[in-house]
Order: sequence, then C-alpha cells, then structure tokens
Amino acid sequence: MTAVNPITLEVVRNAIYSIAEEMRLNVMRTSRSPILKEAGDLSCALTDAQGRIIAQGRDIPIHLGVMAFTVQKFLERVPASELRDGDVYFTNQLEVGGNHLPDVKAITPVFFDGEIVAFAINLCHWPDIGGAVPGSYYTTAREIYQEGLQIPPIRVFSAAGTERRVLDLILLNVRGAEEREGDILGQRAANEVAARRLKEVFTRYGRETTLACFSRFLDESEQLMRAAIAEVPAGVYTGDDFLDNDGVVNESRRVAVTITVEGDRATFDFTGTDPQLVGPLNTTYYIACSAVYYATKALFGPAIPINAGCYRPFEILVPKGTLLNPLATAPVVGGNHETSRRAVDAIFKALAPAIPDRIHAGSFGSSGVIIIGGTDPRGRQYISYETNGGGLGAGPRSDGESGCQSNMGNTMNTPVEALEASFPFRIESYELVPGTGGRGRFRGGLALQRTVRLLHGTATLTTMCERCVHPMFGLFDGEPGTPAKITLNPGGPDEQPIPGKINREIEAGMVIRIQTGGGGGYGPPVERSPSLLAADAADYET
Repeated sequence: MTAVNPITLEVVRNAIYSIAEEMRLNVMRTSRSPILKEAGDLSCALTDAQGRIIAQGRDIPIHLGVMAFTVQKFLERVPASELRDGDVYFTNQLEVGGNHLPDVKAITPVFFDGEIVAFAINLCHWPDIGGAVPGSYYTTAREIYQEGLQIPPIRVFSAAGTERRVLDLILLNVRGAEEREGDILGQRAANEVAARRLKEVFTRYGRETTLACFSRFLDESEQLMRAAIAEVPAGVYTGDDFLDNDGVVNESRRVAVTITVEGDRATFDFTGTDPQLVGPLNTTYYIACSAVYYATKALFGPAIPINAGCYRPFEILVPKGTLLNPLATAPVVGGNHETSRRAVDAIFKALAPAIPDRIHAGSFGSSGVIIIGGTDPRGRQYISYETNGGGLGAGPRSDGESGCQSNMGNTMNTPVEALEASFPFRIESYELVPGTGGRGRFRGGLALQRTVRLLHGTATLTTMCERCVHPMFGLFDGEPGTPAKITLNPGGPDEQPIPGKINREIEAGMVIRIQTGGGGGYGPPVERSPSLLAADAADYET
C-alpha cells in the first residue's frame, strides 16, 4: 500500500468530508420541495469503487445503514462494466439498500483515468412517490404496491443528456410532477458537483495516494470504534420497546434486542422482535442497521469520523419475517422513521445499566408526520410533508432539549413563512407546551404544538405519529414524558381526537393541531436541585 504522510491524510480527509457537505448544500439550494430546501430531509455520501462509505455528511441518522449498503447492492444489479462517466442512476428499490419508497437515491460513478474510483450518492425524501394517497403514506396499506412507485436501478441521465422516456415514466406516476422534476435535477446537480470535486482531489494528489487515504480512513475509524467498545463493560444486555400499533391492527408490537459486548466487538441480536406486521410499520434490515450504527456512534464514539470502518466491529442479526426484516411485499412507509426509533430506544434501554453516564431517557420518539395534499387556488397539486420535533430525554447531567428532532431524525424546522408561502394554510400557533417533560433529577424536554388551518378547498390529511399510547420512558426513577396527541378543530364544538395514523378528507376552515411527546426524566424527582425547581416554577426554559 502507498505510504501517506499525516498531513496529506488530514488534508484529503477534510476535502472528502467537505465534498459530502457541499452535496447537501447543493441539493437544498437547487431542489423545489420545502421538505428538501428548508427542512433538509436528505443525506449525501461518497463511497470507494467497491461501495464502501468513505465519507457521509452530518445528515439523517435513519439513513446511515441505507447509505452503507446502497452502492454495494446497486453493483450487484448493474455491473461496473456497464457504467459510463456522466451516468446518474435513480432507485428506491427496497432490495437495493432501501428503507421506504419516498426516499429516492441518485447514484453517480466517478471516473479517473478511465476507471471508476468512487461513487457519489444522495438520498432525498420526495413528498410524493405515487400510491393511494397524496404524500404516499397510506396508513392502512397491507402491501407495498399501495405505497407508490418502485424504481429499480435505472439510468435517468448520461453524458448525452436526459433519458426523457425514463424520466417521463417516473413523473407520470407521482403527484406534483413539476416539483418532483425540480428535485430530481437538484439530486443530479449535487452528484455532478461531487464528481467534479473528487476528480480535483485525484488530480492533485494522484490516484494511488488518494486511494491509500481512503483505506486509511476506514482502518482508523475501525480502530477508534474498537477502542471505544473496549471501554464498555463486557456482558450481555437486553432491552425492548413497543409500537402503539401498525395502523391496521390496533395492538402494540414489540422490538427486542440482545447486545453482547466482548472485548472490542459487539453483537446486536434482534431475535424476540415480533413477526412482520399487517400494516405499514414494518421496516427493512438496513434500517435496523441504521439504528445500531446511530446508537453506537452516539454512545461509544461521537467524534469518530463516519465511514464504513466504524461498522466493522458489529455483527447485526435480524431474523427474516420479523417487523425489522419483513418479506418482500410488506408495507414499510411508516416503519422507516417510527419503528427505527423503537429499535434505538430498545438499544438505549439495554445499555443503560452498562454506561449510565452516557444514556439519556426516552425522547419524544416519533417523526410526528403531518401530510396535507390537495389543489391550491391556482389549480396546482400540492403536497405538504412536515415532520415535527418534540421533547428530548433528560440525561445524567442536564435537562432534555425542547422542541427539536432527536435520535434517528435530524431535519430542520421549516419556517412558518415558507409553509404559508407554499401552501394554502395558515399556521395559527407554534409553541412549546409547558409541563410535558417527564419529571426527574433532570427534566425531559418539552413537546411542540403546531396548529394549522386549511384555507382553500378540500385536502387529504395524513398523520403518521407514534408515542400516542406508550409515552417516552424515564430512566433511573425518572418519570415518563406526556404522550403525543392530534386534534381536529381544537376548541370548537366539533373538536375530536385523531388517531396517530389516519388518512381522511378535510375542508377549508378545518384546523389540525399536533402535540408531540415530551421527553422522559432522568433520576428521582426528589433529587432535582432547588435552583432548577425555582426555574421550573417561574416557567423558565432550563
């Protein structure tokens, strides 16, 4: 292997991670959908020629396992010999590192001196991918065919231009085609920028030196992760958590994990998890991997650079036919961001006795998805897809943060002004909810509440929200946070609660209010300090 001096190694490392960050900014600046350009529901990464992640942006933790496998699975279906410089392939196929159909990936091979040396990949949440309802979240789906268009790896762009018939086939099967085309072009642009920047790195430092740096990145991250695991007490740890329901069968469902820590390795075995579900709260093996990768990165080595080397010390066992690894035609749209959080919570509960100084109590535990789709006053289709933050779990040294994303989510807040400019809504309130964090030595973070009034026509409302039944857990005698709830026409004579998972029609003038969950408390409430109690009484955020 080519020797690399430490200075060159760090320069190349920072260049590669900067490219991944630049990809993200390019998508946000060129896409059309508010969920992309404002909230940033996307992830970007670079892989080597074998599809191993060498750098991933600080994006969405749900996508860690997805990005880790996508290019490798892509190459099993599209041989490298068929790829050409300038190609951009798109896919959302579950078997190709997929998670749910709205998350569509663009994959671009990067050539240098006539050979593939890397891949650029970005994943973007499309607000609609077809299917039974606007936004593609059919809450009573029983098979994936009801959830939208499945796209196997297919070339949409090449050096010769756009494969127009392929692009038209996609656009004819999704709502808001003009906006979707803008998002697709943004994904293409991000990969083109990444390919150009990578070629500049290879030109400056040479092929052998740059590839040697890639190998060093992986080996160093592996060494750092192994050292971090070795600091965790050896043992066997178990944890579980529960889904409210699957959207079809109104029964709780269990996610279970057994973690075995031995020296510098760890095994995560999800045996004991319930069988696959009837409704759309199943999720894929790659999302189970995402849960493990996120939890271990957060708990064992937050400062370790993200790449495939981080994941080498882990063995992940997920029995086929369970809700974390269902059979091929199972519906999965909600499991991506709801069930994945139950897997993380189960891991956190399992490891709490081993590393209590690093674990926080349960966070609000849901993406709190609200989708409204209809036709605006200009006669154009629209789909508003919004996730909502909530209260984070308290930790061993501080209260939980309030009103933000946690764990598997990392989307930003879409400004009220952007929503009202894009859709026929009025946001009538957007606020923290006092008293929703679980009590403890340290208090859980506060829930968010958002109230939306539809101003025009009729629309389809979709909710996909968990933790409405099972509240956020406290740790070490801390109390749980308050559960989430959704209300139609709050305060009016026709006020009614809405289930966490529903599709229904609404009309102009109707109001929807979502209140997300509060975070769990940490430690006995009687141990809360007098100064924090005084601040609580004064209704200060602490």
